[in-house]
This record gives sequence, structure tokens and C-alpha cells, in this order.
Amino acid sequence: MRKPSGNYKFADRFRYRNNGIYNNDIMKKWLSLIILLAVNVISINAQQKNSINNQSMEKKTKTIRLIYPQWQGGDIARWITEIKDPEAASKGYFLGAELLNFLAPDSSQETLTVPISTEITERRKKDGVLDRDIIVKQTKAALDLLRISDPDKIVTLGGECSVSVVPFTYLAEKYKDDVAMIWIDAHPDITLPGDMYSGFHAMAVTACMGKGDKEILSKLPAQIAPSKILLVGLRDWERDEIKVRQKQYGIKHLTPEDVAQNSNAIYEWLKSCGASRVLIHFDMDVLDPAEIIAAVGVVPDGMKLAEVVRVINDIAKEKEIVGLTVAEPMPRTDKKTFRITCQNQFSGELQYFMGKVVLDYFIL
Repeated sequence: MRKPSGNYKFADRFRYRNNGIYNNDIMKKWLSLIILLAVNVISINAQQKNSINNQSMEKKTKTIRLIYPQWQGGDIARWITEIKDPEAASKGYFLGAELLNFLAPDSSQETLTVPISTEITERRKKDGVLDRDIIVKQTKAALDLLRISDPDKIVTLGGECSVSVVPFTYLAEKYKDDVAMIWIDAHPDITLPGDMYSGFHAMAVTACMGKGDKEILSKLPAQIAPSKILLVGLRDWERDEIKVRQKQYGIKHLTPEDVAQNSNAIYEWLKSCGASRVLIHFDMDVLDPAEIIAAVGVVPDGMKLAEVVRVINDIAKEKEIVGLTVAEPMPRTDKKTFRITCQNQFSGELQYFMGKVVLDYFIL
């Protein structure tokens, strides 16, 4: 088994006990999720690589992995009742991003990490956005990294949902009108400053559209038109005003039921959107909590793991995926939480599996 070197201390931080007995059931589900995603990306890579070879394209695309453990966009203590400290609840996103990166395979691809502060003593709302000034600073830092690296494709490991805003608007600037965004999420994420909930992660889609806080928007390089946005797996608007707003914006959506059997509705939308490239945001709360609880949201009747994998694969058959985000991972420290160590047999199996994977230009 590959020795994890620098990640070892991180692994120790995910060591939780259940009355002295380590529970591997949830661990298996998390690893199953990552493996399914990896298999999916392998398929995407093979399809897109064959397409490039067939077209004899000489330009080599540059893909980076962006570790973006931003947590300030979430105000989630009310939903994570297992954790008594409200500050610690939101900071779980930071550990979630590290967990995804820890489980992801080693790669020759460039890996960038956005510097994220964890030293906040008091959380403050400004102009209707919680921790607004810190988010502005981190938004600029993320964009600066991308400007220097100049990637063609970005795989982002979050972090709460707002981690898609910078890489997606960066890619929207690069590809202009030839890029669409598919947001796989239980929620539409179209709230605005001044709404009853001030967490920026719920404003991620509106920020990508160029709507919201002026200070944050001033740092973003481009906007994505509502006609080029599709919400998939949506089943919780939380408030009627959000449903009305979505209709006013003209953003289309598909429920879990709409994509449960096949991706035909997505195919139809892809044909109509007029873009050859796609950005995919995958919020783990889209998953059915009856199968796995891997995020903050636990809205029932969600998508199955296999359905998410199939949807992303089907999108890759039709369009070129240039951006992929995995967001909202939330290790919960309840009585059934999992233990991750480098000696864990399931981690070993995963590392072996990932070690056999060679992804030339698109890697999780």
C-alpha cells in the first residue's frame, strides 16, 4: 500500500470512535462514492481522449485539480446537530475538502490549493452575506491562482457550494458563449443578499449569473446566462419565493424522478443550449439520504449514486466537460461516523484501485 506521507496527519484527524468500536459501514459508502466518481471520470477521459485522437488535435489541454476548502459560505449548525459547536460545524467543509483530496489518486497534474482562513473568532454578516469580506478575499486569491496557472479544465474539490463560482466563471470567460452549466443539487442555490438565509453557498448559481453582492461580483471574470443553466436533481426550494425567482430567471430544472431511468431530458436540453462545453457541479446533498448521507442536506427521495454517475457519463458522450466540482462533503461526527487511517483496509483497497488509474488530462 502506498505510504501517504504528508496526508498521514490529516488522516489522524478523521479518527472517530463509537464506544470504542470503529464503524466501517459509512466508510464503505464514502469509498464507494469516490470509486464510482473515479470510474466515471475514467470513462469521461477515455471518451474525450478518443475524440481528440480521432480529430488529430495537436493542442494538449491543461487540467488542474483545485483544492478549495472554503467553509465560510455555510451557516449550517442548525442542520448538523451532532456537532455542538456552531463554529466547528461549518469548518467541517474544510475537512471535507481534505478528505476528497486524500481519497483522490496521486496525479502528475498540477494541484492548487486556495488559501482559506480557519482563524475566524467571530462570524459577521455584511450587506446580507455572512463573512462577506473574507469570501471576497478568498475569491480573489482563487482567481489569482487560476490566472497564473491558465488551465483549460478544472476539477474542484470543495468545500461548500460557492467553490464552483470562481472556476466556473473563469472557464466562462475562456470559452465565452460556448459553455453551459449543469448544477446537480437538491437546491437551486439562487438566493440573494437580503434573503432570510445569508450563507453564500446558497447564492452560488446567482453569483455565476452575475447577480448578488457587488463586492464579490466585482472579482468575477464572467457571467453565465440563465438559458445555459440546468438544475438537475432539484427537489427542495425551501421557500415559495425561491421557486418564483427561478421561474422569473427562466432557469430550467429536472427532478430526481425526471432522470431516474435515463438521461433523455438532459440530452434534449444539451441540444437546445447551443454550447459544446459543459461545467458540472455535483453537490453531495443531491444523493438520496436513504443510500448515503455525505453532505449537509438530507432531503429525502434524492438521486442514487449510480444515477449521478450515469448522468455525468451521458453528458460526456454529448459534450466536452471542462469543469467538474464535487461540493458539500460533510463528515458528520455522530454515533455512526467513520474512521479513516492510512492502515484502514478500505483505504488500502481504494489506494490500490486509484493507483491503477492513469488519467491523462481529466482526473478527479
